[in-house]
Amino acid sequence: MAASRLFQLVYLLLDRGHQTAGQLAEALQVSPRTVLRDIDALSAAGIPVYTTRGSAGGVYLSDDRLLDPAVFTDAERHNLLSALRDLPCGSTEEAMEKLSALFARREPDWLQVHLSHWGSQENEDERFALIRRAVLQRRMLSFSYTPVYHETARRTVYPARLVFKESAWYLQAFDQLRQDYRTFRLSRMSEPITLGEPFHRRLTPPDLEAESEVPPLFQAEAHLRFQPDLAWKVLDDFDASHITYMPDGSLEVKTAFPNSIWLTRFILSYGTGVEILAPDSLREDVARTAYAIWQSARQAAETAPAEPPVPQEPDPSP
Repeated sequence: MAASRLFQLVYLLLDRGHQTAGQLAEALQVSPRTVLRDIDALSAAGIPVYTTRGSAGGVYLSDDRLLDPAVFTDAERHNLLSALRDLPCGSTEEAMEKLSALFARREPDWLQVHLSHWGSQENEDERFALIRRAVLQRRMLSFSYTPVYHETARRTVYPARLVFKESAWYLQAFDQLRQDYRTFRLSRMSEPITLGEPFHRRLTPPDLEAESEVPPLFQAEAHLRFQPDLAWKVLDDFDASHITYMPDGSLEVKTAFPNSIWLTRFILSYGTGVEILAPDSLREDVARTAYAIWQSARQAAETAPAEPPVPQEPDPSP
């Protein structure tokens, strides 16, 4: 069994689709019996090659999504097939390993990822799929974006890659207006559309490192203590290496945060379950914000219209 023939056989099935054993034998210049032996060997290695009998029978690959046209252009598909056809291989065993890896699949439902929030519509998944296709197909992308300190505006970018970091998805892309790489959080993107034909620009976005996201000048070192019943939230929000378990069951965290209003709001999300041990300035900021919230709630309660009295049923007794 020639290793190169195995690659040629798989190439033919990917390129031509459904083939008879006779057609494959003619293309490979071997007998139909040899083709059938090769098919049996490929099937035993986990490669989805199947045969059917009858007038419409033949040989085919069941995995028709391997070279999905939604992912690969015609030119890319041609290059991949050519590489497969001409791939050198030293032994039959090595050929089987490479082909098995090419077709390696998991059970279809072993993992599900939903990007939508609890209780929200499922358009977040559709938006992610559109952005993913734009990255894979190398199509320009236009979308509305809401940054932290500016108004919502339309952006047009060359999408480079999707990154999952700290419980959120981000798109790294070359911004056409700013002529530089920018990082966009997907939850702040809306109304995405793809534009024009595939582009051929080389994209090399920088690594999404914590140091580059939050320069030292804008970092705040904080020391926080959390109540034991909030351990689940602390584990969601912080790296385990930053958490110290105290003898009384509380959890202490020392780490660097972005020094902005976001930090105050983040700490307030823990309610009364967090104590700020340091720095004093952060404790004062959180106290001022909490007091402002209390004042706003009290004013709203004082100006709210009084509830109408509930009518009482007449007493039926004489």
